[in-house]
Amino acid sequence: MLNKEKIYITGHRHPDTDSIASAIAYAKLKQRQGFHAIACRLGPVNAETEYLLERFHMDLPMLFEDARATLDEIEIDGPLAISPQTTIMETLELMSEQNKQSYGVINAQGKLMGMVTKSDLATVGLGDTAVAIQLLQETPPEYIAKTVSGKMIYMDKAYHFNGKTSVIAIAETKLNNYELQDRLVIVGNDSEAQEAAIRKGAGILVAVWTEHIEDSVIALAKEYHCPIILSGHGTMNTSRYLFFSPPVKLLMKTDLVSFNKNEFVDEVGKKMLKSRYRSYPVIDDENHLIGYVSRYHILNQHNKKVILVDHNEYAQSVKSIEKADLLEVVDHHRVCDISTNRPISFRNEIIGSTASIITSIYLENQMSIPKDIAGLLLGAILSDTLKFKSPTTTAKDKGLARMLAEIAELDIDVFAKEMFKVSSNISNKTPRELLNQDIKKFEIDGRTVMISQVIAYQVSEAKEIEDTLQSEMVKFAQEKGLDLLVVAFTSILENGSVFYAAGDIADVVAEAFPNHFEEEHSFQEDILSRKNQIVPLLSRAIINSVH
Repeated sequence: MLNKEKIYITGHRHPDTDSIASAIAYAKLKQRQGFHAIACRLGPVNAETEYLLERFHMDLPMLFEDARATLDEIEIDGPLAISPQTTIMETLELMSEQNKQSYGVINAQGKLMGMVTKSDLATVGLGDTAVAIQLLQETPPEYIAKTVSGKMIYMDKAYHFNGKTSVIAIAETKLNNYELQDRLVIVGNDSEAQEAAIRKGAGILVAVWTEHIEDSVIALAKEYHCPIILSGHGTMNTSRYLFFSPPVKLLMKTDLVSFNKNEFVDEVGKKMLKSRYRSYPVIDDENHLIGYVSRYHILNQHNKKVILVDHNEYAQSVKSIEKADLLEVVDHHRVCDISTNRPISFRNEIIGSTASIITSIYLENQMSIPKDIAGLLLGAILSDTLKFKSPTTTAKDKGLARMLAEIAELDIDVFAKEMFKVSSNISNKTPRELLNQDIKKFEIDGRTVMISQVIAYQVSEAKEIEDTLQSEMVKFAQEKGLDLLVVAFTSILENGSVFYAAGDIADVVAEAFPNHFEEEHSFQEDILSRKNQIVPLLSRAIINSVH
């Protein structure tokens, strides 16, 4: 049985192929185990990853922007609503039937116009009579007829009604002592009294205890522009119910506290503390009513469930990861600052690629690896190990890669050449695009450092753009508030890298990777791995420069 609760599986920011492939492959594994797992990404993918996704017919993972839950992602009450023309009586009946204390009022397009609560409706019966009179004055006679379960005998568009009501009790003085001008008059089955009320200027005539109105009365009503209603109730209930005939649009609140479905649950909870409503309407960007949220929903919501692959530190993870329900970490980098309030599965191996770990998990679970997943995982291993030339490469990486190549029916040498041809093409990218395509952030001895690695066919390609690159690096470092920005151009063919730097401590790069005599940006042979070579050497240089 499928567990419906979503699990978001994500790699690091500025995702590389290993990060994306591992998220996709692990999500597929979890889905086969019965979980609602979703592969995610924390930014745009690079050309190499895009090539592999297209080659193996994989969808681009979901963009995961924040680990906090939004209202759209938690259980809320449904969008029960009423129209502006719904009468107070009808609304009270709905509230009783559906055990609701309030309703949103929506137009024909489903857009929220206002809210009406049971306490709003209570003011009609319990509040100042001036309020009820004003509401009745603006209520069409058809609404009154409907509310008293009556029948509209005659309607006149030129009717005149001031909202006041008179109940006629015939005495020996007849109607001489009644002021009926523009009033709603409730009268019995006495046609003589009905005619007298009309002549005295009644605005609306409501007849009770009768099933028929004389033609002479109707003729007089036409002359005096007085609508006639035949009530379905007696005098007492007619007089009671007619005050519940106004449509809710006349008393709904339009100054609402509402929330957009994309607002974060924790922020909504804080805003709720500033008001005391039972529930709040939830709308979309076009003001359509989505449902209702209450404090109950906020208190009972669960954080997003997240699995991290290919990283284990806050600076490289999704925004607000510290507020998520972290389930697992699968990684091959240094153990950093991710912490949890309960035990989790934490798998960290000394290996060249997270994709190798994911492949191992498939095997450990005796789960077959589909051909397309095998190709994607193979591409990730070759990418992260630089086709086994990186010092992080292990015998296990190589063995798993050979197995995946067999499943995917690929020749490793041919496949790697095709893949790196895509990733090493830097001619059609701007310096800013090159900076962002594979960049990671580090905190080293209190310094904020970002390291970008660009795979090039030959490192000499960097020489052609170094002026514009250096200018863009200075801007980038200032924008991000970095102490150091490093760009490594790495050539697998030449088995080495060249380095460019910007920031207040840019000089430490030359200490970590010394230039040859009278050279700048010298070629650093055998320096390929950001994780095992570049970061450790830079860290040592930064620490030595400070101390």
